[in-house]
Amino acid sequence: MAVTSPPGSATLSPAPLAGSATRWSSFRRRLTIWISGSVVALLVITCYLGPFVLPIPSPVGGNVLDSGLSPGSPGHPLGTDVNGNDVLSRLIHGGRSSLTVGVVVNIIGLAIGGTVGAISAYLGGRADSIIMRALDVLIAFPSLVLVIVLAQILGPSLPNTILALSAFSIPAVARISRAATLKVMSMPYLQAAELSGSPWWRILSRHVVPNIVPQLTTFAMLGMAIVVVTEGALSFLGLGIPPPRPSWGNMIFEAQQSMSATPLLVLWPSIALLVTVLSFNLLGESIRDEVTGR
Repeated sequence: MAVTSPPGSATLSPAPLAGSATRWSSFRRRLTIWISGSVVALLVITCYLGPFVLPIPSPVGGNVLDSGLSPGSPGHPLGTDVNGNDVLSRLIHGGRSSLTVGVVVNIIGLAIGGTVGAISAYLGGRADSIIMRALDVLIAFPSLVLVIVLAQILGPSLPNTILALSAFSIPAVARISRAATLKVMSMPYLQAAELSGSPWWRILSRHVVPNIVPQLTTFAMLGMAIVVVTEGALSFLGLGIPPPRPSWGNMIFEAQQSMSATPLLVLWPSIALLVTVLSFNLLGESIRDEVTGR
């Protein structure tokens, strides 16, 4: 027997609670974007403008007699390493190296991978199958193993590190670009452009690319974190940016030899790497959720 509410009685609805939860989720997401974005902006400003503004010495060529100075020493706020180089200066210049690698690798991945994925999706058929199978072969290899092998073959240097990291960035971006392009191709305005007789390159440049840029940009934010931590791993193994040029990875490697005596030398670059990767991850995930409306 059905139970009915008496006349005039109020029926509770979860709508207000659901609306409050949605507003809180949106506020929290935007707050995360502002905080993580501010940290990323501060990192970029510090690493690229810090050497011209802050009174810090050169990151290389320090005096061996000044080795192992504790934090707070005159002229060395974070102390010096075993070679007498200023730790703060090496942190800032190491961050510039890591961020430069991340930006260049993502630009290469977006330019090549984004183009390949968009063309593959637009052409379809046999061409799409061949391109995707070739990318699947590259993705099938463990990314870190592939990068280590390429870095070993090319040799340790900044350009070679960028080339090695781009090798696993391009296939991933291409798949994202292909998926986004397939979604755009179902839109009426794209079908109208095709019926009007526009060439394929104009359709891709005017109608497809502007609509897949947000998805690719979001993926690039997440890719920055991956590239920065992978570059740190390569430099730690001696396959990335070679000393004396500073990198957070080779700073950790050099500091581990005297970690028992001066643990802060390992702590500083580790914190910098952690904060950078965490900020880019939070920024990328929050922007993705904002774009998709999750």
